[in-house]
Amino acid sequence: MKVRQIIWVLLTLLSVQSLSAKNIRPRKILRMIKRSVVLKEHFTGFALYDLSNKKMLVEQNSDKYFTPASNTKLFTFYAGLRLLKDSIAGLNYIERGDSLIFWGMADPSFLHPDFTQQIILDKLNSSGKNLFWANGRYTGDFYGVGWSYDDYNEYYQPEISELPVYGNIIRLSQKNNTLFSSPALTQNGSLRIITDSAKNVGRYRIRREVLSNDFHQPLLPIPSDYTQDVPFKVNTEIVGKLLKVNIPNFSGIINYSKPPFVKTWHSIPSDTLFKRMLLPSDNFIAEQILLNIAAENGLEMNTSKIIEYVTKNFLADLPDRPQWVDGSGLSRQNLFTPRDMVKLCEKIYKEIGNEERLFNLLPLGGKTGTLRNLYKGDNPFVFAKTGSLSNNCNLSGFLITRSGQKLIFSFMNNNYIRPTAEIRSEMERIIRDIYQNY
Repeated sequence: MKVRQIIWVLLTLLSVQSLSAKNIRPRKILRMIKRSVVLKEHFTGFALYDLSNKKMLVEQNSDKYFTPASNTKLFTFYAGLRLLKDSIAGLNYIERGDSLIFWGMADPSFLHPDFTQQIILDKLNSSGKNLFWANGRYTGDFYGVGWSYDDYNEYYQPEISELPVYGNIIRLSQKNNTLFSSPALTQNGSLRIITDSAKNVGRYRIRREVLSNDFHQPLLPIPSDYTQDVPFKVNTEIVGKLLKVNIPNFSGIINYSKPPFVKTWHSIPSDTLFKRMLLPSDNFIAEQILLNIAAENGLEMNTSKIIEYVTKNFLADLPDRPQWVDGSGLSRQNLFTPRDMVKLCEKIYKEIGNEERLFNLLPLGGKTGTLRNLYKGDNPFVFAKTGSLSNNCNLSGFLITRSGQKLIFSFMNNNYIRPTAEIRSEMERIIRDIYQNY
């Protein structure tokens, strides 16, 4: 009798403890965030959502607005899922006798050095026609709203355009102890290389003049492992010359309004582009995807206009109205709340309807993209988009706990002065605790 009573008491205690742990777990998570020595010095927002039970579990400043940085790309991703086909629209075109007139559709893969498949280029070169580019379709600026001019020379800030070529960058490296560039820099061409003899100390780096395509190199040996991507200044002359280099039948640039009925060539799979945007967090591709959405759907090729369209038609159910101004998150004028990020991730999950496909497109903790050195484990358990600017570090996406619970989270940190590595480490500590114990 006593044995049965003891067993009953033990089972009761274990049951109560189990229920208690589950009931208090969200409160414990909230306490970890509030009591964190690292997080208490700045503005932190957190939202944790049970995807299976459709229930918000934890909220800390979840209704407050944060600068999202590249978490913005999740908005662009969702827009692409809703409005793009299985493959990216490369060009609109019409045929007139022995001529083919084409209009750019902002396809970022065209002549891009990271995309070996060049379907559009092959179609143009095999057309047997005299080829004319009708430009003037893009109605926006070469930079997004609120972008920093200080970053014009950085690889992550190429200009936005309706017919991008080479990713709108010059790719530089060292070959046989000389400078190699693609497209080519020359001493007298439209893309001009200038050697500054007075700059003969320090690191070998090339810098473009802010308003021209004059590229300056120091008078230094080129390191054997040197690589650099530098955006070029986009203009019709440059694009026309680069088209001619790659397309012998290219005959020039014309002013020709796009008629109501045109044909379309498609290029790479949309998922290929999404993955390239999300894993390394490619700003250029994110911006061009928004314009490609506009062109594919007969809308004005303008970032602000397509954002307005997507927000009105597909994001009206977000808890808080987002302030969304670009496709990549380079602008600090973007403002989203953590609970908006959670709701957006839920919409993405539902729109794709295929967990394997979704998780393959996102950075995987310890495995791929911007999370390859974080959240390491035997199997990935974090599938999420990072977002970083100076003094801002965010992470939004999906967490599969050790017990198999499927959660959505958004962890947003703004306005800190600690090293970003410390913020990331503290975020990982808390998310790992949720993974192991929830």
